[in-house]
Amino acid sequence: MQLQDKYRIALLSAYAIVIHSFENILPSPVPWLRLGIANVITLVALMLYGFRAAMMVTLIRVVLSSIILGTFLGPGFILSLGGGVSSALAMGICFSLFKRFIGPIGLSLVAAFFHNSAQLLLAYVLFIQRLEPILIVSPLIILLGTFTGVLNGFAGSLIIKNLLKNQNNH
Repeated sequence: MQLQDKYRIALLSAYAIVIHSFENILPSPVPWLRLGIANVITLVALMLYGFRAAMMVTLIRVVLSSIILGTFLGPGFILSLGGGVSSALAMGICFSLFKRFIGPIGLSLVAAFFHNSAQLLLAYVLFIQRLEPILIVSPLIILLGTFTGVLNGFAGSLIIKNLLKNQNNH
């Protein structure tokens, strides 16, 4: 990995940590439910610099944000890590297999689905161990995830276009 790649990953990780931390202070209707705005940075990292950069940004964001917010190794950290890793992995696989057919909004929808599904599975296996509550909240979480996935994909698309435009002007 070149020095410029490390700089880009560090910068994207810093953006993701700030966004993740800011999002954490916003009120939420359901515990641990977030808009996932920081995942926009993972999407940008994947589409501009590849899977390895996207996964590194995700891992750095989840670990450092949890340390800053005081949730490291707690339930929120475990859910965030599981959701972040599974969504980055799913986006990476889709991007490598269907690069010509899928754009930022499609990748973001895939990420949102896998993020929410992984968190529901982890919540069931590790914390709740009752199927009824998971089945009750799943439609709401998947629906909100779809909505935020589209918004995050649109935001990622705008960021990528502007970064590429600025890169071509220099």
